[in-house]
Amino acid sequence: MSHSCIAVQMYTLREFLKTPADIAKTLAKVKAIGYEAVQVSGFGPCDPAEVAKILEGEGLICASSHTSLERLEEELDAFIEEHHLWGCKHTAIASMPGEYHNPDGILTFASKADEIGSKLAQAGIVLSYHNHDFEFAKAGDKTWLEILYDNTDPKNLQAELDTYWVQSGGGDPAEWIRKYPGRMQMMHVKDMVIGPDGQRFAEIGEGNLNWPAILSAAKDTGVEWYCVEQDDCYGRDPFESLKISLENLHEMGLK
Repeated sequence: MSHSCIAVQMYTLREFLKTPADIAKTLAKVKAIGYEAVQVSGFGPCDPAEVAKILEGEGLICASSHTSLERLEEELDAFIEEHHLWGCKHTAIASMPGEYHNPDGILTFASKADEIGSKLAQAGIVLSYHNHDFEFAKAGDKTWLEILYDNTDPKNLQAELDTYWVQSGGGDPAEWIRKYPGRMQMMHVKDMVIGPDGQRFAEIGEGNLNWPAILSAAKDTGVEWYCVEQDDCYGRDPFESLKISLENLHEMGLK
């Protein structure tokens, strides 16, 4: 799997990203753990030029970012300039705003994402959509997520499937990855463990997901970036959780 790379989804470390000094310290720790790339998310106020300087200083690649539909609608030119500064060629809408959480809303959202994605593509930036589990609600015989991708051009909107949320929505992550060959350059790798209180987030390889099937599907369909995320570490140091996930992915053959 030498074609692929592992990145940290920085939302995992959001409590350590409040100030520019925090960001610099945290990115240094990320590099020391062994990661070579990040997905920018959860950053407090920090000038984009300062972020670029910190990334360059640590030798970290900005693989992608997460953003909101609102920002893309209101600040697209600034957003593009920022990502060019970072050398960042990917971004993803982190979630669909609540007003679109209905069958008609999905189509409206799809139209907006398609239009914005076309503009970003012209600027050399690939737009993706990051799912949670609510998109697995159905309208007729299709999930909202299927409707979204059926009503957008793959050139304008890619998939950024999240393994945990696909499983939570009742889907098989490996099967869903194989649904979109060539349409998913990035994915969120996130594990799920089942305990007395139900499902919860876990370090990669410490939970119940079928990682051999997931990673095989990702390799076969052309995934390039594997973004490690853990929304909640339940009292464990998030840096330790990210280290465990990285080591386990290496043991699984992902370098």
